[in-house]
Amino acid sequence: QVHLVESGGGSVQAGGSLRLSCMASGNTHFDYWMAWFRQAPGGKREGVAAIASDGGAAYLDSVKGRFTISKDNAKNTVFLQMNNLKPEDTAMYLCAAVRARGPPSLADKWYDDWGQGTQLTVSS
Repeated sequence: QVHLVESGGGSVQAGGSLRLSCMASGNTHFDYWMAWFRQAPGGKREGVAAIASDGGAAYLDSVKGRFTISKDNAKNTVFLQMNNLKPEDTAMYLCAAVRARGPPSLADKWYDDWGQGTQLTVSS
C-alpha cells in the first residue's frame, strides 16, 4: 500500500492552465499504474489519465490534446498538466495507484490506493 497526497488544485478561468501533483510514499519499488480520476458533484467518477511505471499512458477522449500525465521518479510524484481548461473540467480530482503491469487502465476497479482529492473549478 502507498499513501497518496494530491496538490495543485484551484480556481481558473476557461482557457487557463493548471498542474496537479500527486506525491506517493511507502514502497514504490514495484511496477505500477498511477491515475487521475475526477468526480463532479452528483456526477459519476471517470478516469482522466493514467501512467504506468514504464511510461505508457492513457487518456480520457475529452482531455486528449489538453491534458498530459507525467512523472518524476526521483520525487515519487505524478503530475497532470491541464491546458485549455473548460468549465466541464470542474471536479474533485483524485489520484490513485495500483501494482500492475502492461498498458494502464482508466477503469477505477483496478486501483487499490487513493488520495483525498484536490478541487479544480473552471469558470466561464
